[in-house]
Amino acid sequence: MSTTTVPMPPAAAGVARPSLADLQGPVRIAVDCMGGDHGPSITLPACKSFLDHNPQAHLVLVGLPEVLAQAKDWPRVTLVNASEVVTMDDSVEVALRRKKDSSMRVAISQVKPGEGGVSAAHACVSAGNTGALMAVARYVLKTIEGIDRPAIASVMPNQNDGYTTVLDLGANVDCTAEHLLQFAVMGSALVAAVEGRENPTVGLLNIGEEVIKGNEVIKQAGELLRQADARGAINFHGNVEGNDIFKGTTDLVVCDGFVGNVALKTAEGLATLFANVIKQEFTANWMTKLVALVALPVLSNFKKRMDHRRYNGAALLGLRGLVFKSHGSADAFSFEHALKRAYDAARHRLLDRVQDRIAVTVGSLPGEGVEQSVDNPQGAVATAPPQTPVGRVA
Repeated sequence: MSTTTVPMPPAAAGVARPSLADLQGPVRIAVDCMGGDHGPSITLPACKSFLDHNPQAHLVLVGLPEVLAQAKDWPRVTLVNASEVVTMDDSVEVALRRKKDSSMRVAISQVKPGEGGVSAAHACVSAGNTGALMAVARYVLKTIEGIDRPAIASVMPNQNDGYTTVLDLGANVDCTAEHLLQFAVMGSALVAAVEGRENPTVGLLNIGEEVIKGNEVIKQAGELLRQADARGAINFHGNVEGNDIFKGTTDLVVCDGFVGNVALKTAEGLATLFANVIKQEFTANWMTKLVALVALPVLSNFKKRMDHRRYNGAALLGLRGLVFKSHGSADAFSFEHALKRAYDAARHRLLDRVQDRIAVTVGSLPGEGVEQSVDNPQGAVATAPPQTPVGRVA
């Protein structure tokens, strides 16, 4: 596919683009059925339930032939065989260079446009090794012009009865200040495109709000973010602490993948602890059980809001394709929610919306340009007939 670099003037920053119509027709989702701690024992039941609840969905199931055999009679599925599996312990080198026919790689390849700029799937979902997923996705799909590394973004509930978007959540353990700036740009684009907030606030996760706090990378990143804010590229609030995520102090919180993943797992563990403690206290004796019966509506709502499984499915931003990462230890309920997030993102043409926003925002930064496709500038995947699945179709 031929490409050309189109410079974006600073004045273009913040300009609203015409709204894009939702995707019409079936939404095709490629699924790495072998990924995660539990593999097909979780992914396949989740896929079956997802198909039952979403009649407009079509799944491209990728995995070992003997595993996919149980889904051969399912409606609205395409089976694509793979001969290898990327385990949770495999290194990036093994996943990228030695397992070229892994279910993860074949699933991601379904999203890559083929002839005529059309892909076999609109989005990909995998619960596999995070490092391997990031590396393979970056190699197969490539990154958007102006973005060095993809980042994992997801939402956490806050006390304002809304959500705080956090990235990176594990794709990049070590980051430079420039990478954190790019994360802020991508995250701002995501929040603006999905939640309709044209100028979302950005916070840099730190050990304190003061400018002088943090390591050298954080201090340098803070300076770059302030410069970007001065140019109108982003809306930088300043440094924020971990509790600000749940206060809803900013719309977006930026951090490196190591810190983000620790924060995510800590929040999930705390939510599970709260649920277990409340259950123990309300089931201690007949009196507490009676009180629990009276408080059942409140407890049900609390459980629903605090259930981390409902927030499963993080977007891998910065790629030329939609890839979603499910929690490796997800159960069927949780994995189905990841499928639903990918489905909604594809149906609402999230890739087109976010890429367009990133192009405008990155274009406002000095010396940057936006690489646009001459053959397929608007993402022909949304309207053209599906490409034949990549790999050995069962």
